[in-house]
Amino acid sequence: MTTKALQREGGIAESLRLVLALVGREVRDSLRDWRIAIPIVLLTLLFPLIMTFVANSAIEWVASYGGAPIISERMLPFLLMIVGFFPISFSLVIALETFAGERERKSLEPLLATILSDAELYVGKTVGAMVPPLLAAYLGVGVYLTGLYYFEGWSPPLELFVLIIVLTTAECVVMVSGAVVVSSQTTSVRAANLLASFIIIPMALLAQGEALVMFWGNYDALWWIVAFLVVADVILVRMGIYIFNREELLGREIDELNLGYIWRTFWRHLQWEPWFFGRDPDRLPAALRWMGALGGLYRRHLPAVLRESRLAVATVVVAILLAVLVGLSFAADYPLPAELLGDEVVSADSFSDSRVLGVLSLTTGGILSHNLRVLVGAALLAVFSFGSLAIALTMAPLAVVAFLVAQSANMGYDPWLFFAAGVLPHGALEIPAVVLSTAMAVRLGAVFMSPPRGMAVGEAWLRALADFLKVFVFLVLPMLAAAAAVEAHLTPALVIRAFGG
Repeated sequence: MTTKALQREGGIAESLRLVLALVGREVRDSLRDWRIAIPIVLLTLLFPLIMTFVANSAIEWVASYGGAPIISERMLPFLLMIVGFFPISFSLVIALETFAGERERKSLEPLLATILSDAELYVGKTVGAMVPPLLAAYLGVGVYLTGLYYFEGWSPPLELFVLIIVLTTAECVVMVSGAVVVSSQTTSVRAANLLASFIIIPMALLAQGEALVMFWGNYDALWWIVAFLVVADVILVRMGIYIFNREELLGREIDELNLGYIWRTFWRHLQWEPWFFGRDPDRLPAALRWMGALGGLYRRHLPAVLRESRLAVATVVVAILLAVLVGLSFAADYPLPAELLGDEVVSADSFSDSRVLGVLSLTTGGILSHNLRVLVGAALLAVFSFGSLAIALTMAPLAVVAFLVAQSANMGYDPWLFFAAGVLPHGALEIPAVVLSTAMAVRLGAVFMSPPRGMAVGEAWLRALADFLKVFVFLVLPMLAAAAAVEAHLTPALVIRAFGG
């Protein structure tokens, strides 16, 4: 809260009144701009009519060829979701104008000089950018359903209708919150539009996934997507309020890509102080001076980085335990019949078969390169998902491992012996390496949401990137290499010795 806001009287009621007044101002400004109002009206009224015509034509075409009714049953809810999504796509245009557009129009300074606090100003701008596209989406859904009921006599079940409304609202909040964050951190609408690709691409991929779920007919999965979007909404709103600063917004003159400054900042965070194991470096031979760098890295710097990342490490550990529980639960609910693998594999003597030996003959380089690709890909995805996708990619294979270990009982094996011989030898090194890499990837994504006090978002991310590289190169990579060697040479031998008869 600013000093002016603290000196105000009225408390929460006054704060809410000021936020609503700002929301009204934003909505009026948006609707007065014909470049925004006309496309919203056209999309709201014409697009649902077009989708009604498409749905009617698709149903008639399927019926004329004797197609299955399930196609039309899946088509109508899918088009309902699309009708709700299209109007909210214009929320990006409005949201990107919130701060960057007003700055270009020279109307931002008077607004920032008001008694509104930073949080009130940010929330009012966000809600104001959200209202027009949401109302348009709701109206479009109503027009589409009215047309379907009139021409086809179809109306959605109540649960599906509520799901579409909630899903559309959550998507709009995500897009607007992300766009307002971008707008508050740029000085021009052009720069904001370029950065908006980081919002458009994930939302487009999400829409494709929702389409697959919709055609599959598993609407329960869409509620999980809603839950994910709600979490993303909370993160984005919190991040926007946390990093918004009116003084910094006024002081920023131009968006400049200073590669020299970026490199110097990154290099500064990549370095560490040497430590010579308590010895005087002047008394050491010159050929051993390099040991001081390793001493400083492993004795002091890396432990400090891991202590700072303890919350991310704890989050990843909890996620892994949850993945194991999910795998065990699925194994109990969906046991695999022994016949699925065939009598030869179920027989313990089959482990001495040459075909099984061929399957178990893995190479160290192949295993290592696969693990590196997965972890590097998880780190890249973490940047665009606030770390969540990195955790999801880590949970998936461990859930599968837990599922297979539990299923080994159906093949006639002792699950604990199966785990001790087939997973534990290399897993003792591989799993901690995966935990460390994923935790540092989570920091790469989470730093956007909560950068350290007194540090800009860009510098905080460069620091997190430097920490990720140091942990990955000097801890994760050696552990993965050793685990790959064990998995390629020791684990197969232990499996054959334990089950080969």
